[in-house]
Order: sequence, then C-alpha cells, then structure tokens
Amino acid sequence: MALVRIPTPLRRLTMERDEVSSEAKTVSELIDDLDNQFPGMKNKVCEPNGSIRKFINIYINDEDIRFLEGPESTIKQDDTVSIIPAIAGG
Repeated sequence: MALVRIPTPLRRLTMERDEVSSEAKTVSELIDDLDNQFPGMKNKVCEPNGSIRKFINIYINDEDIRFLEGPESTIKQDDTVSIIPAIAGG
C-alpha cells in the first residue's frame, strides 16, 4: 500500500487528512482511486481530458513523474506519492 501526501488546498476533500493510502499500481490508477475515495479529487488534479493539470506536480518518493513514465509511472508497495501544487509569485 502506498502512502499519498495530500497538499493543504485539497485536504477539504479528504476530511482534512494530510495523508491517505492507496493500492493503485500506477499514477493514473491512483488518481482514479483517490477520486473514488474522495469525490472531486480527479477534477482538481486533472484537466477535463484526463491529463494532469500543468500546475500539479506528482512525485513518487523523490522522483518527478514527468521524468519517469508520467501518469503510467509504477507505484510500488511502501512508496510515498506526493501531490504538490505549483506555487506562482513574483
């Protein structure tokens, strides 16, 4: 089971939990699983076409999935997945 770290802006969907768990084997499956557990999560993380929003960064352990296999990146038991919204400013 993987541990999923939830950022503050999405915690209202997880009843304020900062960590949840998932049995998903890929990031795509993880997003669907989180949406099943916490309705509305996929809409916050993904575009209407299903692609991950540009301002959402997802890491498996410390590896950005963009440098792995993107949404098809494999999640192993005991991995930590972090969902991190990009911060803009200037």
